[in-house]
Amino acid sequence: MCRQTTMKRAAGRLCVFLVTGTWLLPSARAQSRLDSLQRLDEVVIEAQTPVKEVIPAQRLAGDGLQRLGAHSVADAIRYFSGVQIKDYGGVGGLKTVNIRSMGTNHVGVFYDGIELGNAQNGVVDLGRFSLDNMEAVTLYNGQKSAIFQPAKDFSSAGSIYLQTRTPFFRDDERQHLKATLKGGSFGTINPALVWDRKLSDRLSTSLSGEYLYTTGRYRFTYRVADSYDTTAVRRNGDVQAVRLEGGLFGSLPRGYWRTKAYFYRSERGYPGAVVKNKFSHEDRQWDMNAFAQGTYKQDFARYSLLLNAKYAYDYLHYLADPNRDAALMYVNNHYHQRELYLSAAQRYALTDRWDVSLSADYQMNALNADLVDFVYPRRHTGLVAAATSLRVGRVDLQASVLGTFVTERVKSGSASAEDRHEWTPTAVLAWRLTDEWTARAFYKRIFRMPTLNDLYYTFIGNVSLNPEFTSQYNVGATYARTFSGRWLRRVEAQADVYYNEVEDKIVAMPTSNFFRWTMVNLGKVEIRGIDVAAQADWLLPGGVSLTSRLNYTFQRAQDFTDPDDSYYGGQIPYIPRNSGSATLQANWRRWEANYSFIYTGERYSSRANIPANYVLPWYTSDFSVARNIPLHRGTLKCTLEVNNLFNQQYEVVMSYPMPGTNVKAIVQYAF
Repeated sequence: MCRQTTMKRAAGRLCVFLVTGTWLLPSARAQSRLDSLQRLDEVVIEAQTPVKEVIPAQRLAGDGLQRLGAHSVADAIRYFSGVQIKDYGGVGGLKTVNIRSMGTNHVGVFYDGIELGNAQNGVVDLGRFSLDNMEAVTLYNGQKSAIFQPAKDFSSAGSIYLQTRTPFFRDDERQHLKATLKGGSFGTINPALVWDRKLSDRLSTSLSGEYLYTTGRYRFTYRVADSYDTTAVRRNGDVQAVRLEGGLFGSLPRGYWRTKAYFYRSERGYPGAVVKNKFSHEDRQWDMNAFAQGTYKQDFARYSLLLNAKYAYDYLHYLADPNRDAALMYVNNHYHQRELYLSAAQRYALTDRWDVSLSADYQMNALNADLVDFVYPRRHTGLVAAATSLRVGRVDLQASVLGTFVTERVKSGSASAEDRHEWTPTAVLAWRLTDEWTARAFYKRIFRMPTLNDLYYTFIGNVSLNPEFTSQYNVGATYARTFSGRWLRRVEAQADVYYNEVEDKIVAMPTSNFFRWTMVNLGKVEIRGIDVAAQADWLLPGGVSLTSRLNYTFQRAQDFTDPDDSYYGGQIPYIPRNSGSATLQANWRRWEANYSFIYTGERYSSRANIPANYVLPWYTSDFSVARNIPLHRGTLKCTLEVNNLFNQQYEVVMSYPMPGTNVKAIVQYAF
C-alpha cells in the first residue's frame, strides 16, 4: 500500500511538472538538491578522482592534461580510445576528430557546456583550441551521463566537452596570475597569460590571452614507390593566431551563473598535399571567430533550472592565387556565419530515486558568401528533449527522447530544403555488480542534418538530401579498486564492445558531367569495435609517484553500400583496425617526467582496399621533463619537451607529411 501511494504521488508530481514546465518554481527556502554529476565533476577537477559514468566516458584533467606535450585539444584527444584524428600536417594544419568511425559531422564539441557550431560544413577545427587555459577534456560515446542538460546535448552520436579553468580562491587569496612562454622548433613562439581576480565573496573574473606564431617549416622525407629517398622542406605552413577570453563567475546560495566572451583570429597557409614532386602550395586562409555566452543554474527543493544563451559570429576568407602558384585555380571567397542559441532545461525529483527532465532549445544559423548564385540560407532548429532516470537497488536506468524540428529558408535562387521533424530515442542501463565492478549498456539512435554546404553550395549542393542516421549499441564494464599499504595504490579499467550503423551516408558523387559532382545519400556503414582503457597509480619507495595509462581500440568499419560493388565489405578510408596509446607520468620531489606513445595501424586512403591506397602504420614517442622552483609568492616551472623522439616519418593523411623530431621549451610562472 505504501509503495502504491508513493508511486501515485510520483505520477502526480510528473503530471504537474510537465504541465507547468519552467513556471513551476518551488520555494527557494527549501534545501537545494544539487546535481549529482556536478558534485562528481568537482571531485574530478580538484581531487582528480575518476567518475563512474553510466555512459562510457574518457577524461583528461588538470596537471595530467597539461603534461601530455600536446599543442592543442586535438593532440590531447589522440590519447583516447575509439578516436581517429585527421591531421593535415604541422602546428597549424586542420585537425578534426572522428569517434568510433561514424564521421566527423556526428561529433558535438561543447565549450564550457555550450556547443561550438559550424552549420556551413559541420566541422570544428580542434587544432585552434589551446590547452593553456583548459582544465579538462572529456569524451562521451552516445551522450553525457546526465538527464539535466540542454536538448542540444542529446543530439550528437558522440560528444567532446572542453572545460576551461574556473577561478578558485582560498580565504586569504584575491588574485592568481599565470604567465607562460613556449618556444621551439619551426620558429614557434607562444606566450600566454591568465589572470584571475576575486571581486567579492560571490563574484570573480578571469582574463586570458595567447599569441602563437610559427613558420611551420620542417624537413620531411618523400616516399617514392616503397622507399623514402627525397628530403624536402614543408612550406606555407605558417600560422599567426591570437586568442582572447574573458569571463565573469558568480555564485548563488543554491546555484551559479557565468558569462564568457571569446575572440580568435588567425592567418595561416595551407601547405597542401605532396604529389608528383610538388612540395609546396600557396593557399591562404584568414579566420575570425567570436562569441558571447552565458549560463544560469538554480536549485530549489526538488526542482532545478538551467538556462543558456549564446551569440556567435564566424568569418572565413580563403584565397588561392595562381599568380603565386600556377597550379591553382583562382578562388577568393569570403564566408560569414551568424548563430543564435537559446536553451532552457529543467529537472524535477519525483522521489529520491526518480528524476525527470524537460529541455527545449532554439538555434538559428545564417550563412552569407560572395559566391556566384549563392542562395543565402538560414536554418531554424528547435529541439525538445524529455528524459528520466531511475535507481532501483544497484541498477540505474536512463531513457530519453529527442524531438528535432528544422526549417530552412533561402533568399534567392532555388527552393530550400524540406522541413524536417524527427524523434530519436536513447536508453541506458548500469548495474553495480559489486563495489568494484559495474556493467553497463546503451542504445542510441540519432541523426545529423546535411550541412549548408551539402544543401546549397553552388553547383554541388543538393536540397533533396535526407538526414544521415546512426544507431549505436554498446555493452561494457568498468573496474576500480583502491589499495592501501602497497606500491600499487589504485587501478581502473573499462572495456566496451559496440556495434554502430550509419544509414543514408552523405557522399559526393560525379554527375553525367564528370567534372561536376553533387551530394547524394548513397552510403551504409557498419562498425564493430572494442575499446579498452586502463589506468594505475603507484607510490614507489623514495617518494616516487607514477601514473600509467593504456588505451586500445579494435575496429572493423565496413562499407556495405552496394553489394555489386567490388569495394563491398571493405574497410572505410582512414580507419585502422588496431590503434592504441600509452602514457607514463612520474613525480619525485620537485621533478616531473612524462613519456607518451601513440600507435595507429595500417589503413587505406580510399574505399578501394588495394595496395595503391595502402597507408603505412605509424607511431610516435614524446618525452618531457620539468622542474618546479619556488620563487617569491609562486612557482617557476621549467619544462623541456621532445616530440617524435625517434624521428618517425609518417602521414596521418596520405601525402600530408608530419614533422620529425622537434623540441619545445616552456617557462611558466604562477602564483
